[in-house]
Amino acid sequence: MEHQKEELAEPVSPVGQYFNSSVLCIYIIGVLEFEVPIDDLQTYALLRDVFLPINPRFSSIMVQDKEGEKQWKQVDVNLKDHVNIPIFPEGKTVELHDKYFHDYLSSIAMEQLPQSRPLWEIHMINYPTSNACSTIIFKLHHALGDGYSLMGALLSCLHRADDPLLPLSFPSLKQSNPEPSTKSFCRKFSWMLSSAFNTVSDFGWSVLKSSIISDDKTPIRFGDEGADFQPISISSMTFSIDHIKDIKSRLGVTINDVITGVVFYGTRLYMQDMDSKSKSSHSTALVLLNTRNIEGYQSINDMLNTKAKGPWGNKITFLHVPIPKLNETRISTPLEFIRDSHNIIKRKKQSLGVVLTGTLLDIEGKLRGQEAVAKRIRGTLTKSSAVISNLVGPVQQMALVNHPVKGLYFTLAGGPESLVISIMSYMGVIRVTLKTEKEFIDEQKLMACIQSAFEMILRAAKEIP
Repeated sequence: MEHQKEELAEPVSPVGQYFNSSVLCIYIIGVLEFEVPIDDLQTYALLRDVFLPINPRFSSIMVQDKEGEKQWKQVDVNLKDHVNIPIFPEGKTVELHDKYFHDYLSSIAMEQLPQSRPLWEIHMINYPTSNACSTIIFKLHHALGDGYSLMGALLSCLHRADDPLLPLSFPSLKQSNPEPSTKSFCRKFSWMLSSAFNTVSDFGWSVLKSSIISDDKTPIRFGDEGADFQPISISSMTFSIDHIKDIKSRLGVTINDVITGVVFYGTRLYMQDMDSKSKSSHSTALVLLNTRNIEGYQSINDMLNTKAKGPWGNKITFLHVPIPKLNETRISTPLEFIRDSHNIIKRKKQSLGVVLTGTLLDIEGKLRGQEAVAKRIRGTLTKSSAVISNLVGPVQQMALVNHPVKGLYFTLAGGPESLVISIMSYMGVIRVTLKTEKEFIDEQKLMACIQSAFEMILRAAKEIP
């Protein structure tokens, strides 16, 4: 089945070139869990009439012109090349289907998409698991767009399950007790000095981290070699957003602060359990940030507008966040991890170091080429201990052509890091997904440590008067 398109050419953005280079090939894996079977879903019609028209990149390949510049070139799309329907052994238990699904998801995440056709594919799993009656896996190359863009594309294919005519709404990530907007001159001056100092410090640290300084070798970081081609495992766990909000309101922080603190605390507990010395090791997380100044998602038409506040593309940057060290005080007072996460991220937001780092990469790209920048980014990834990414999902339940979506999560694959932590909110639940290097990280133990961290933090928060 072919979908025909006119041939057009559009330049590939610098970030798109970084993510599809000789040293980096990054994919976004999205998973939709359904309450009902999907065997009656009109897949090809949906792809042809709804998905492909969203953006020309979904029907384009990346080519190099005579000047050596990379372009998106539109081609005819044979949809059968992009749809995979695996066959699992029949008559098996849900527990066995869980194993088959886990192995299948981890396996396809590792596979490279052919560059000779558009850089996406879907996998339809019409077998029940403990999480869903059926599942669709989306695999999209990061060069097509970032999580914000691709989430917006996904939402344009879905509708509210209770009433398709009503819009989806999204949770607020704002702080419980926001600081007053009016500041005295002294406070503003102090803030400016602090911002200048933080900018110089963060920019210098970012340059050193991408070129010279590496994190310590620990149970979550194997070394500088990178784990690009090592087998991986993908699993997820859920937390109640009401519990997260309870902690947030008691501490006066954000939902992101709480989740980041829980993940950091759980990760340190795992590191200590595997190697007691690593509880105080030098470890940093590379947090991916959306640089768009906008809450929620715009419509696809708005995204494709060149003047949009939330335009399509790869509008992301990296933030180096040190993982707080574990000591006896913090073990007995786990809320310190939340406060540490809040203070670190707040300080980073007062800095223009991220902007300067992005400018430096742009200059390097113009002087030395995009491959050189891709190598620098890969070096930054290998020198860090983990990558953290998050997306906000709708509060209401979604449906795909009257097939209710029960769960939704995502991860990143193809990078050199041993640990990726992805965070997604949907329908009152926070889903934390771990992509780990198999045979190196004990995924089940790490998940258990993060769960323990959450329970300890929740208990401690409830003791606050």
